[in-house]
Amino acid sequence: MTASTTRQVDGRSARWAGYREKRRKELVDAALSAIAKHGPEVSVELMAEEAGVARPRLYKYFNDTTDLGAAIAERVAEMVTAELAPMFNPRGTPREMIRAAIGAHTNWLAEHGNLYRYLSMNSATGESGQNVVADVKTVIARQVTGLFQYFLDQFGIEIPVVQPLAFGIVGLVESSAGSWLQEPNGLTLDELTDWLCDWTWQLLDQSLQVYGLELDPDLPLAEADPVDD
Repeated sequence: MTASTTRQVDGRSARWAGYREKRRKELVDAALSAIAKHGPEVSVELMAEEAGVARPRLYKYFNDTTDLGAAIAERVAEMVTAELAPMFNPRGTPREMIRAAIGAHTNWLAEHGNLYRYLSMNSATGESGQNVVADVKTVIARQVTGLFQYFLDQFGIEIPVVQPLAFGIVGLVESSAGSWLQEPNGLTLDELTDWLCDWTWQLLDQSLQVYGLELDPDLPLAEADPVDD
């Protein structure tokens, strides 16, 4: 094979790879739309119908059903982390910051319940067995850790339980919201969010008091004073 022929083959391969990736994204978008419409147990046939192609056509761009499910799960994970990222810009009182963070999380789950349930049901991706749900929780929990650390940096103190506390609160919010999505039992989203904010503050407040720090949740941090031991 000549150098010229090699370049032509490489060029065709690159164009096909680019087109294949673009087409995969379009098909995943159609699958997300089908999940939102029909629920997390939607069939591949309905996903293909939403994309306007026959089911076998999907497998020109995905290795198998597992590959398709992994691509969808990864896209939902990207959506979760991207849409929740702005909530971690601390401003206002501790209560306002907590409300903004938890409100963003519960609102996303309520608005995209079918997508998140799909993510939970199809959390393993690829041959590595990577758990997408665990990855999403880890990203959010680390951002919450940063939010709590912002509290503490105002007073120049360190609390070793910050990270476990953040991970615990993320688990509390997600499991509570997931349960509410299944059975609201007359509880509104605002009421659920209020309860979660109260529980979060109580956990944070009790942890801070152990280390001699007491905050008024309705005072901006700049106006708060730590309680001496």
